[in-house]
Parts: sequence; structure tokens; C-alpha cells
Amino acid sequence: MKTEKKTKTVSVNSGDVLKTLANLWPYMWPSEHPKLKYSVVFACIFLVFSKIILILIPYFFKFATDAFGGELQLLSTAVTTPFILVLAYNAARIFQSGFNQIRDALFASVGQHAVRQLAYRTFVHIHKLSLRFHLERHTGGLARIIERGTKGIEAIVRYTILNTVPTIFECTMTIFVIWWSYSLLYLFIIVATIALYIWFTVVASNWRIAIRRDMNASDIEANTQAIDSLLNFETIKYFCNEAMEARNFDASLARYEQAAIKTWISLSWLNFGQAVIFGLGMFVLMMVSVYEVQHHRQTLGDFVFINALLIQLSIPLNFIGSIYREVRQGLTDVEQMFDLLDVQEEISDKPDAYDLQIRGASLCFENVRFSYNSDRPILKGITFKIPEGKKVAIVGPSGAGKSTIARILFRFYDIQSGNVMIDNQDVRDVTQKSLRNAIGMVPQDTVLFNETIAYNIRYGRSDASDSEVRRAADLARINTFIESLPDGYNAIVGERGLKLSGGEKQRIAIARTILKSPPLLILDEATSALDTATEQEIQDALDMISRDRTTLIIAHRLSTIINVDEILVLKDGRFIERGTHTELLAKKGFYASMWERQLKATMAENCEQYVSKINLAL
Repeated sequence: MKTEKKTKTVSVNSGDVLKTLANLWPYMWPSEHPKLKYSVVFACIFLVFSKIILILIPYFFKFATDAFGGELQLLSTAVTTPFILVLAYNAARIFQSGFNQIRDALFASVGQHAVRQLAYRTFVHIHKLSLRFHLERHTGGLARIIERGTKGIEAIVRYTILNTVPTIFECTMTIFVIWWSYSLLYLFIIVATIALYIWFTVVASNWRIAIRRDMNASDIEANTQAIDSLLNFETIKYFCNEAMEARNFDASLARYEQAAIKTWISLSWLNFGQAVIFGLGMFVLMMVSVYEVQHHRQTLGDFVFINALLIQLSIPLNFIGSIYREVRQGLTDVEQMFDLLDVQEEISDKPDAYDLQIRGASLCFENVRFSYNSDRPILKGITFKIPEGKKVAIVGPSGAGKSTIARILFRFYDIQSGNVMIDNQDVRDVTQKSLRNAIGMVPQDTVLFNETIAYNIRYGRSDASDSEVRRAADLARINTFIESLPDGYNAIVGERGLKLSGGEKQRIAIARTILKSPPLLILDEATSALDTATEQEIQDALDMISRDRTTLIIAHRLSTIINVDEILVLKDGRFIERGTHTELLAKKGFYASMWERQLKATMAENCEQYVSKINLAL
């Protein structure tokens, strides 16, 4: 039974908000893109024009009303007729809407540029982070942080620049017009109404943000659960655990459901409270205006003007709750993305790192000590050397540290002490890109992209031609199989290559390594999961690509390493035996016992296959 995960509540204080906005500012005002800066400037100009016209619109309504009563005596009768004033009223509304759309269109390029740049930077940064980071994080949760972060940028642009700033500007102008046109009593009432409205909105929205954060946490949990389940589809089928996975997913959805219900209920209370506060303020202002009209201190047009101005103001104020919520939520989401960007690279190039210079690709480990955690050492001072063009195999029980050696060589991790040298160059002194370009890997478990076969082979060298891809496939003994497929090299391999067999995936891995043509090769138990017949075919291909290359073989099946130049036996983080296959058998030590056990297992497997063939023949 999966226990319910407790989500961590993260509060966003003013310091965090200012820090996030400071981090976001270079994307909103990009110094390297003058055109985008011009877009921001012109958008702000159109914003001002739009709000000035918006304030003028109620005046035309007022003048038209007074014109009907004969109380308008500003200009000539021809200009102040109701028809002309109604025309001006509607023309102003059209112009105001047009300026708004131009403003939004100009800001669109700025916002989308910010989204693209920050998403790109995050994507690149994640790929720079260590293997340890990726092993400890849920892919689904990580993808959700990026998705929410990019949406958060859009929310900040849309609500801050396109809604918040215009609303503040409009409220300021409305308060000034009320104060200029009428008495201080009107000014006090409208300021008190707006202040009470904003106070209530902020308090209620803060209450809702906590609920919304719980909903988002449940959403991330449900998304992570779904992705993990889909990635492990076969395992679920093996153990008939569809019902259990469905229950776990439904439990996450149930928590999301409860949080979503609370979110909608809280939104209803927020909207109702806003309506009550604004309605009371509007009622008081209109009652004062009624009193003034009855005592002939205002015209009927003034009453209509005040009403129209308040109704006009209520529209942006109604969105203050959602603006505040979305901006705060957007800042929270963007902050999580910036927190991700703040994660330091565990493995990074030195400031003076240089490209690895390959002369013969000799490899040397000198007294290397390494541990993933300080309380559990993995490698305890190992030393070995692979001369140029030679093959060395490392064997040993599971957990001895064999695959760790390959990860260290690729510099997925840095060692605690000792040296790892390629052609007398410490791998910590050279650039990671040049190091990894010099090494080819055929892993035990080949994971392919859900793309075409050609794409997966060409991944070894992205600029390879079609003929080079076919030649690599032919050398890997898989060209005939590919051409037998209906779509040939354009056949999609499926998620993680699940449409292909283990042997077919291994051949594709070999083909793309051939295409890469590295001077240093690592074979990490490349045939351990294959049957004997397939193993022999794959082994022939591996022998071909490792010819004249410095090769490190991490072996499980000892039959594949009989002819290597040296075999190193690793146990408990140390080499306990070393020598050729013949020499190690003569010692009658740990290697000899491993060989004997595997020989018996192979004989038993061959007998079973032989009996099966006889039974089929009969």
C-alpha cells in the first residue's frame, strides 16, 4: 500500500517575490534584442492612450444625457447634438479597444521570447546536472516544474503588464477625475471602497493560494504517478498490478479533487465578497449623487457619468482577485524554476579546461577511490592500465563496482582521490564534451528514443549521411532485419525501443557506436541479457568494432572475454586477481570458480535446448 505523501508548503514572501522579479527582468527587458525593447515602449504608449480614452468615454455619455435635457452648453449645437455625442462615444470605445489589442500584440512577442529563453536555459541546465541529480528526481515532477514555470512567465506577463499596471493606472485616473469634478466626499468614498476591495481581495487570495498550492502538489503527484506507471507498463503487466496502479492513481486524483473543490468554493466566496464591497461603495456614491441632483447641484448627466465611471472601473477590479492569485502563483512557479536553475552542477569543467588530445587512447586508473556516499566506499584504491589498442575486461559479482568504473570514466561522477588518465591527461582537466566524444559506449540495457531506426543510429553522429547509417547498420549485422521491415529505416522503435527485441536494440546501439567511431570503447555487459545464439552474433559485431581500439569490457559472461589481453577480477571494491584467461584458470581462484559455475550453467542451457529440438522433431 502506497502511503500518502505529505507536500511541502512553500511560502512566497516579499523578498522571494523581489528576487524572482529581479531574475525575470532580463527576460522581460532583453538587452540583446532592441526590437523587443521598442515593443515594450510602444506597448506602454498605447496603454496610456487606451486608458485616457477609457476615462473620456463616460464624459460622452454624460454630455449626451445632458444634451437631451438641454443642459449642455459647452460648444455649438451642431457639435453637441445627441447624435454626434453618441457617435463620439462609440468611436472612442472602438479606438480604446483597438489600442488595447495593439498593446497586447506588442507584448506577445516580449512574453513569448521570455518563455522561450527561460525554458531553453532550464532545459540546457538540467542536462548539465549530474547523474546523481537525475537518479534522485522524479521525471514527471521535473517536467511539471518546467511546464508550470513557462506558464508562470506567461501569467506574470499577461496579468502584471497587461492587467495590473493598466488597472492601477485606471484607478488612479478615476480617483483624480472624481476628485477634480466633484467634492472630497466622493474622493473619500471611492478611495475607501477601492482600498477595502483590494484589502479583502489580498486576504482572501492569500487564503486561496494555500489551497491552490495543495491542489498543484496533488496534480504533480498524480502526474508523476501516471508517468511512472506508463514507463513501467510491462512490469505492471508481468505482475497483474493494473488494479493497484489504478488505485494509487485514483488516490492522487482524489486528493486533487478535494483541493480543487475547496479552490472553487473559496473562489465563490471571494467573488461574493468583492461584489458586496463594491456594491455598497457604488450604492453610497449614487445616493450622494441622487441627493445632489435633487438639489440642482448636479445634472442628470453627472448621475449617469458617476454610474458609468464606476461600472467601467468595476470590470478591472473584478479581476484583481484572479490577477493577484495568478501573479502570486506565477511567481511561485517561476521561483521553482529559478530554484532549479540555482542547483549547482556537481561536475563542471575547470576554467582552464582544454579539449582532450587523443594520440593512442591509452587508459590508466591510478589508486582510484570513490564512494557515492561517504559511509559506503565503492572503489578502494584500484589501479590498472589499458595500453593503446588493447582490450581489458573487468569481471566480478554484482555490486562490486564494475559499472561505476564506466561512469567515472565518462565523468558522470568525480573520484575522491587518485587519477584517471587518458593519454596522460587527467579527465578532470579536459572538457567534458571532448572527453565523451572520445568514448563509445555499448550498454547492457540499450534505451532508444521513440523515433525512427535511422534517427537512433544517426544519434551516434548527427551529420552522418544515409549511406553511412546503412554501412554502420550493415557492420552491426542489422541491415538485413531493418530492410525487411515495411517502413525500413523509417520504422518507429516505440517507447524506449520496446517494439524491438533485446538483440535488435543491442545491434542498433552497436551501429550508432560504429557511426561515432570513438578511439576508446566501453562494453558494459553488452550481451549479458541475451540468449546464447544471439550473444554469439552480437559478440561477433562487438569484436569487429573493438578491433584496434582501446577497449574496456565490463563482463558478466566470461565466455565473451577469453581472448582479451588482461582480465581484472573486482570484488568488494578491490582487484583480487588479474591475468589472462589461461593464467587465472591456472590459479584456481575466484575467477576459476566463476568460470566453472558459468560453464555448468551453459551446459545445462544447451542440453535443454537440445532436448527441446528433439521433442519438436518427434
